[in-house]
Amino acid sequence: MTLYYSIVFALLMFEMALFMFLIVPLPLNIRRTIFTFISENKFIAKVQHWLKITFIFILILFLDSVNRVYRVQMELADSMKDAARGGGTVVLGHERTEVQARKFYAQRNMYLCGFTLFLSLILNRTYVMIKDIISLEEKVRAYESNKNTATKPSDEVTALKKQLELKDQDLQNLKKQSQQLHQSYNDLSDKYDATQASEGKKDK
Repeated sequence: MTLYYSIVFALLMFEMALFMFLIVPLPLNIRRTIFTFISENKFIAKVQHWLKITFIFILILFLDSVNRVYRVQMELADSMKDAARGGGTVVLGHERTEVQARKFYAQRNMYLCGFTLFLSLILNRTYVMIKDIISLEEKVRAYESNKNTATKPSDEVTALKKQLELKDQDLQNLKKQSQQLHQSYNDLSDKYDATQASEGKKDK
């Protein structure tokens, strides 16, 4: 794996760890303190700025890997057509193995960049939703502390509670999507390792 794809893989691991940190259930006061620090810290703002630039480069790598997958598939199809015509089957078989290896590398790079970009969108959406949930919880608590125990909850408090429930449902859906993404990435990684092992046995 080249250096820039190793950096992309490290960034993917960092995003997974950050997502797990975001979905950890914490008390409201602790969560509010953490998110206030993240929102107001100048160093974190600079890091977020550089991460946006980095994701632009990852998008370019993703488009390049998609292009490579397409070209390798065309090359593999051409080699199979040549093999079907007959003649030079040993050479064509060796060439086909090389083309398939390049196809696996290109697909690995495409999945790696694609998952990294997709998880960055999920992280951004989760961060915004948690901030909204914190502000809604603070408003609900403020209204509940100010209202009398004998009176019924106001329409505004009821509406805020409904908004809070909807945000919680959206957050649960994002958690499920992230778990499915992580599972599919692990499955593809295992499949790729098994393919590489079988190709190594063939070469021997």
